[in-house]
Amino acid sequence: MGKRIGGTGMKGIAAEVSCDRFSDGEWERASVYVPSETELTIRVNRQELVTILCTPIKIDYLVLGFLYAEGIISDIGDVVLMRVCEDDTLVDVRLSNPEHKMPTRRTIASGLGGGQIFNTQGQRVDSTLVLTPTEVLSPMKQLLAEMELYQLSGGVHSSALSDTKKLLVMAEDIGRHNTLDKIQGECLSREISTKDRLLLTTGRISSEMLLKAARMQTPVVVSRHSPTGRAVSLAGDLGITLVGRVRDRSLAVYSHPERLGLSTN
Repeated sequence: MGKRIGGTGMKGIAAEVSCDRFSDGEWERASVYVPSETELTIRVNRQELVTILCTPIKIDYLVLGFLYAEGIISDIGDVVLMRVCEDDTLVDVRLSNPEHKMPTRRTIASGLGGGQIFNTQGQRVDSTLVLTPTEVLSPMKQLLAEMELYQLSGGVHSSALSDTKKLLVMAEDIGRHNTLDKIQGECLSREISTKDRLLLTTGRISSEMLLKAARMQTPVVVSRHSPTGRAVSLAGDLGITLVGRVRDRSLAVYSHPERLGLSTN
């Protein structure tokens, strides 16, 4: 049984556990940190909507972002009450429209089987944003430098919203989809526009991730990893510039390269 750690900003989101470590031909007993995982049930208008496996930090933002991504709310004003239970396992949400019809209840996993969403209709992103490779690489370096939970425990994904000069919002979670919902929720709460921004992530880009980006109207999505084939095709249809395999001084552009000054011919 691990114990949750304290510390500024880290309370409850990492656990200290024991392990046997092999290094330089020797075994040793060691204490390490691993990310915490919790089952979070979202209840809307007294109806259970979904259970999400997540890292218990920025839960209110996660819920807001998830409801927005699914089209259940269109603005933070649609929420008249949101109560997070003390043990971070249940969030009770009341909407201004008590007759709003809820989708069928689901459980969303944090791993490869996760990221299922109810509304799969993406919105095309129209933007005149033009960037240089440096304006893509620099925010990613900032993100990697500020991944506090990852540096402590590993095992989590990190994402951020950037205006190319600085990181506006950042989120970490065991689920890469959760990081985008947390960013969306925080932006709704703090009235930060996501339109014409860069969305950066350390995780693999799938089609579900792109649909969330389209809902946020972010024209450029950047990852350290390769996207899936379906994600590349979808990015073209949605008008999103998809950038992957980002390293210190290199990157690959899979769709809409004109935003980085390249010819589309």
